[in-house]
Amino acid sequence: MEKKLPVTYKIVATDGKARAGVVETPHGNIETPVFMPVGTQATVKTMTPEELEEIGAEIILGNTYHLYLRPSDELVHKFGGLHKFMNWKRPILTDSGGFQVFSLGARKQDGSSLVKITEEGVNFRSHLDGSKHFISPEKSINIQNNLGADIVMLFDECPPGLSDKKYLIPSIERTTRWAKRCVEAHRNPTTQGLFAIVQGGIYEDLREKSLNELMEMNESFSGYAIGGLAVGEPREDMYRILDYIVEKCPQDKPRYLMGVGEPIDMLEAVESGIDMMDCVQPSRIGRHGTVFTKYGRLVIKNASYSEDERPLDEGCQCYVCRNYTRAYIRHLFKADEILGQRLATYHNLYFLLHMMKNSRKAIIEKKFKEYKEEFLENYTLGKKSEWIIPKKIGV
Repeated sequence: MEKKLPVTYKIVATDGKARAGVVETPHGNIETPVFMPVGTQATVKTMTPEELEEIGAEIILGNTYHLYLRPSDELVHKFGGLHKFMNWKRPILTDSGGFQVFSLGARKQDGSSLVKITEEGVNFRSHLDGSKHFISPEKSINIQNNLGADIVMLFDECPPGLSDKKYLIPSIERTTRWAKRCVEAHRNPTTQGLFAIVQGGIYEDLREKSLNELMEMNESFSGYAIGGLAVGEPREDMYRILDYIVEKCPQDKPRYLMGVGEPIDMLEAVESGIDMMDCVQPSRIGRHGTVFTKYGRLVIKNASYSEDERPLDEGCQCYVCRNYTRAYIRHLFKADEILGQRLATYHNLYFLLHMMKNSRKAIIEKKFKEYKEEFLENYTLGKKSEWIIPKKIGV
């Protein structure tokens, strides 16, 4: 008898490889394609849960590595899990912590990593205080079970960007063995959906090897993630791999591209059949004064916007663009006021969330290619566009 999974997917419409669907979870449904704001440490930086609901966020992320170190998954569990701890009523996905273990592990003075990979798991030092820790597939799943997210991820080995086949083949095989241990360790299979992670670098045959090995456990997985992209490889290689491997993933389960939040890449991913994406980029660049607009990025701290009475993005219907000028937001950044970071982050997240909602609408109407082409034509204009030229008061 086939297992009844706690997270399921239904296709609503297709346009080429692009898909509009619904992911059903214990904490509500998610309309796809969708962008997922990253709340690494049980908060999307500068945003309240109420603001996230206001801008249409349907699911957010938490991170196993960070929450394990602080405040601890046991403490979160005592408070009833992440949903209650952070007052978020909609779905949550937790990353397994693998990427952070490999990327944030402490280093020696000569720059070499103190992360040590064994068959059992990974030994590493905390980036907070240098203390020694060990995470195995079983421990990662146990932490995620304690956190109580709707979607939990396999603990996989995250190979360095542009790794060669000699490194990747044993890495993939280890990730497969770890996947089997994750499935066996998962103690909440009826309430938390488990997603597999397909690795293989920029090689089609290795991506297919990884997927085929994971597919042997298909009945245990609620979805499939594509990992190890957007880690330094040329953009063309990422698109090539997506175009090759995504359509080979099960049609009846959601496909998740990890760590991508650049509009151009997101639309390419949707066109290849990706349903879910996440990235810290919109909040990170927002806190430093860069915002997304219809005509590309805008650095609001530039002096040219000191008297600009227009919103960040003319035509945008978010709260920020309906109420504040570029001049005011620039002033907030120059004065080091936290509100500037909040407003820029709010707008950036709204921009990506609604780009995905518009993509969904275009797929349903069989107009995704036209939508994508029009979006990219505007977005890549950059500073060539007259729209970017500051409009001063009284001019």
